[in-house]
Amino acid sequence: MTRAFIDSQDFNGVDFTNKKLEIGDYEYCSFKGCNFSEVDLSSFNFVECEFDNCNLSMAKLYGTTLRELEFSNCKMLGLQFEKCSPHFFSAKFKNCILNMSSFYQMNLKNSNFKDCLFLKVDFTEANMAGLILENCDLEGAIFEGTNIEKTDFKTSKNYSIDPESNSIKNAKFSLNGIVGLLNKYNIKIE
Repeated sequence: MTRAFIDSQDFNGVDFTNKKLEIGDYEYCSFKGCNFSEVDLSSFNFVECEFDNCNLSMAKLYGTTLRELEFSNCKMLGLQFEKCSPHFFSAKFKNCILNMSSFYQMNLKNSNFKDCLFLKVDFTEANMAGLILENCDLEGAIFEGTNIEKTDFKTSKNYSIDPESNSIKNAKFSLNGIVGLLNKYNIKIE
């Protein structure tokens, strides 16, 4: 079976729940206002593509390559990013809703996150070293065995991180965020 190769194509307002996206390699493509909700994107390769105002909630990502992608204003609920191909994973997320998604054991060092919602997201055993999480809401996010060394949380909020079960050397936090490091001790800071 031959894989499609799609280069520099714009997809605007396409509902891929009704119109099947051809399995293949997509490079330098733009997806605007598209619906991928619960679509099986397994074994697709997306390289240097942009997704703007798209719904990718619950899409299947088994063996999917995501390299040098930009997601803006996207709804991405319940995605299991750890099912993606681990090779070359890199993405920028701006103003995206990633609630209940999972980055379990992912290497995120080539990713950026700005103005994102990460409610109940799983970062267990992920490598987030050196990331800047700019103005992100991390309420209920799970950090367990996570490498957040040199990670910048200064402008983010609602995180709860146990310093004893994560690598946090040289991570940056705001004074207001210190509470998120002391939650397990059940103390009150006034």
